Amino acid sequence: MGRYKSQEEAEAAGIHIRKVQSFILREGRLTKGQAAAIESFWSSLGIDYQASPFDIDTLFPKAQPIVIEIGFGMGQSLIEMAQNAPELNFIGIEVHKPGVGACISEAHNHNLTNLKVMEHDAVEALKNCIPDNSLHRVQLYFPDPWHKKRHHKRRIVQPEFAELVRQKLAQGGIFHMATDWENYAEQMLEVMLEAPGYKNCSENNTYVARPDFRPMTKFEKRGEKLGHGVWDLIFEKE
Repeated sequence: MGRYKSQEEAEAAGIHIRKVQSFILREGRLTKGQAAAIESFWSSLGIDYQASPFDIDTLFPKAQPIVIEIGFGMGQSLIEMAQNAPELNFIGIEVHKPGVGACISEAHNHNLTNLKVMEHDAVEALKNCIPDNSLHRVQLYFPDPWHKKRHHKRRIVQPEFAELVRQKLAQGGIFHMATDWENYAEQMLEVMLEAPGYKNCSENNTYVARPDFRPMTKFEKRGEKLGHGVWDLIFEKE
């Protein structure tokens, strides 16, 4: 970044700084069923990216508190959460099209009206599409750990991202993170403890037990049997 303190400051000066992305676009194979789901049901279950804030209360049939999940994978746990909490509206943001197609297909099969998906970079979507002070919860479950030290700068949980999430949360809203990489959990905790405007919901100012609203995945259950740890962090906007 050089003499510029932020991406925004550099761009204002007419300097383009290449963005460090927190993901690699691994498209995989889009099945016929996933493609058909996107084609048939996007108009009712998809949200198109735009470079200005949504009128967020008009996105769903019922105006309810909104939860955003960043990087929902194939969408199984997101579907389960939407089923279990009909009093909330869920937006899933994912860059991988097969996951988007799978989630839309399952949402349609379960007749969910409180779940919609976006296929876009979550940071850009949060920054440009989501109004400030509007979200009940932001969920970041098992993001890419970028386990090599030289790649840690690609991890999504950085001070700038914590501040972006805080801006989008309503007063009392929460940022919930989970990871199965202890080193990343430690970095998340370090970043969030330094981030202004947050309160750690942990009684000992570290991690929390998995809350009931976060389903345990098959991957997580398998890891638990092998003795692998999972760390949950919940921070509330003050």
